[in-house]
Amino acid sequence: MIAETICSAVSAAGLGIAAITAYRKRFLAATRIAAYSLVPVALVMTGVVQWLADKAFSPTAWVGVGLLGVSWLLFATTRMVERRAGVGSRKERRAANKAAQRDAVAPAASAPSLGSSAAPAAQPKAGKAKKPAADSGDDFSDVEAILKKHGI
Repeated sequence: MIAETICSAVSAAGLGIAAITAYRKRFLAATRIAAYSLVPVALVMTGVVQWLADKAFSPTAWVGVGLLGVSWLLFATTRMVERRAGVGSRKERRAANKAAQRDAVAPAASAPSLGSSAAPAAQPKAGKAKKPAADSGDDFSDVEAILKKHGI
């Protein structure tokens, strides 16, 4: 009974504030305030307030709330321990999935098939008589230039 009276008073006050806001030519805000102020009366009329009042003074309901809290606490504790220990962490599961995907494909399937073109590229041409040390030096100078360009 007291909850219904309080809800009605809150709604009346809200509608009054909405009327003052509308008088000040702020119609959008006034409409929003009126919508919020009608909610408590709607809850009283649907019986939600009575149901909540019955549950608020029910020992069985409070035991249920306590059990929900205990179950949440147990769940949170197990998650915290699981994360700390690293058992079944997301990273491990992702790594296992990636390894399984890599193993699902044959190792040679991802390598490019060079065929007969690999042999001539590996052999030095007769027209050029460069030293192997000069070749490797040229390659490293390019790499050094790239690294210097990026500030490494």
